[in-house]
Amino acid sequence: MTIDHAHDTRGRVPEHSPRLDLAKLAPDAYKAMIRLDTAARQGVEPTLFNLVKIRASQLNHCAYCLDMHSKDALAAGESVERIIQLGAWAESRHFYTAKEIAAIELTEAITVLTDGFVSDEVYARAANEFDETELARLIVAITTINAWNRFGVSTRMVPGHYKP
Repeated sequence: MTIDHAHDTRGRVPEHSPRLDLAKLAPDAYKAMIRLDTAARQGVEPTLFNLVKIRASQLNHCAYCLDMHSKDALAAGESVERIIQLGAWAESRHFYTAKEIAAIELTEAITVLTDGFVSDEVYARAANEFDETELARLIVAITTINAWNRFGVSTRMVPGHYKP
């Protein structure tokens, strides 16, 4: 199914339809992802967890996850300014703590594997900010949102309807 590029009366392109419903068609796998997501939240500070989810979703072009996690972050008290600046964090470092920057860098390195392996420098900066258990949990969180993003973009989940 493709997007119909005919415009509505307000000049907007109509929303697309999802390709399929993973929760319905692969319920065991979907439930396992829910369990993994629940486990991935454990031990990762919620503000940091939201930033990681938003940044990975930006990189993966997952509109559904971007919609969901931006709304979740706002509902949890995150500022609009920090969410907007996240796409340009390298030029907007002053909006984030050193720990958040290390997590964002690690998120990018794990998400964009076409650039190569996670560099020793990026890993060392993260290891400097997080103890081993925190770092392990952060890696699980980053890996989990990347899996969700791949489900979202491949099944073409429709953004805009999520309510936190």
